[in-house]
Amino acid sequence: MTIPQQFGVFDGGNAGLPWLGLATAGIETNGPAYQRLKSELHRKLLGCVNLEALLSLPEARRRAETRTVLARLIEQDSAALNSVEQRRLMDEVLDEVFGLGPLEPLLQDATVSDILVSTPRLVYVERAGKLYRTPVQFQDDNHLLRIIERIVGRVGRRIDESSPMVDARLPDGSRVNAVIPPIALDGPSLSIRRFAKDPLQAEDLVRNLTWMEPMREFLNAAVAARLNTVVCGGTGAGKTTLLNVLSSFIPETERIVSIEDAAELQLRQTHVVRLETRPANMEGTGAIRIRDLVINALRMRPDRIIVGEVRGPEALDMMQAMNTGHDGSLTTVHANNPRDSLSRLEVMMGMANSNMSVQSVRQQIASAIDLFVHVARFSDGSRRVTHISECVGMEAGGITMQDIFVFERAGVARDGRVVGRFRATGIRPVCSDTIACAGFDLPGSLFQSVAEIR
Repeated sequence: MTIPQQFGVFDGGNAGLPWLGLATAGIETNGPAYQRLKSELHRKLLGCVNLEALLSLPEARRRAETRTVLARLIEQDSAALNSVEQRRLMDEVLDEVFGLGPLEPLLQDATVSDILVSTPRLVYVERAGKLYRTPVQFQDDNHLLRIIERIVGRVGRRIDESSPMVDARLPDGSRVNAVIPPIALDGPSLSIRRFAKDPLQAEDLVRNLTWMEPMREFLNAAVAARLNTVVCGGTGAGKTTLLNVLSSFIPETERIVSIEDAAELQLRQTHVVRLETRPANMEGTGAIRIRDLVINALRMRPDRIIVGEVRGPEALDMMQAMNTGHDGSLTTVHANNPRDSLSRLEVMMGMANSNMSVQSVRQQIASAIDLFVHVARFSDGSRRVTHISECVGMEAGGITMQDIFVFERAGVARDGRVVGRFRATGIRPVCSDTIACAGFDLPGSLFQSVAEIR
């Protein structure tokens, strides 16, 4: 049998390959024998493929021609696989060559929001806010490590014993974090935070009961009126998704500079400059941090600055930017509630300048930030905006805040759903005048709204 040599992709000199030498009958799916079979077929394929020439072809043609070779290799076995087993084996080998191996089926599943690889044999996914174990497995630690290296290599990052942690992203914008030994005691670990190809719109959050329509209307006006806004919440609560939605309220005519550790924001405006941090090189130099990018962004004539997350001394530069003409800036911070966000910002600003008094730090925060929007994930997997709070200034040495909208949890229904109600507190915010001057007329009834969730 001759393997076709087209465009220099396939090496016909290796056409007489013996079969893999593994019996195919009775192989357990994802068992050791199956993994060895797949690994051996992968190795044999690479022996007759010119990868450099192959990668120059369009993806569809590349996969089609490689599948033809795989089919011919499989035909050489005397104990042939049935058609279903052949298709599965070919798909998995193609994923190993061109994709991310066992992760590819999960990445193609639109219902999966997180992929969590704890060990090569233990892979979980999140669907609708809940975790489920999958049958997906890697062959061993080295197999998982190769996939991790393939991911980080695409974005110019590295991972090794001297740098055993890395943040990266996939081509579709999904955020990736990987850790390997010696800090990962049970072997390499991988976490992928996925984002929908079609980002959620503000109306989607109303349908999903993430917020109610009056909350959407108020935040739309607040962002368009250039109020500085901080989105806060715990890990996995949906801060980035909410930040994406809030950013969609920014007028198309404004220039935006976004700053992130790993680029994941999906801004819809045209005039956007996206900046991303860079880790240190092998010599331990050349690192570019969030703070460096915030300082540089101030020289780029932005109308708005959006920082994916404030987690260190860059908080001081962000507050100063908000206080010096860059109104309408947005960022996120990890916190359990809006009041905790203030405490965290105080600590982070203190990391930048230990000589600043607490009073000075609080004055900077009170002057810079107009609104805190807190989002939380509940036990049923739902995410909801639990507070929209206004920072109204200083009183008796402390920062005063008032809630404009809240979500009040009433309990859990028999089917496990969290029930409660969204409620306006009845307080008309101090920023109403600023919003009105920007051309938005918010009726008084907006701040009396209630929406029950049963």
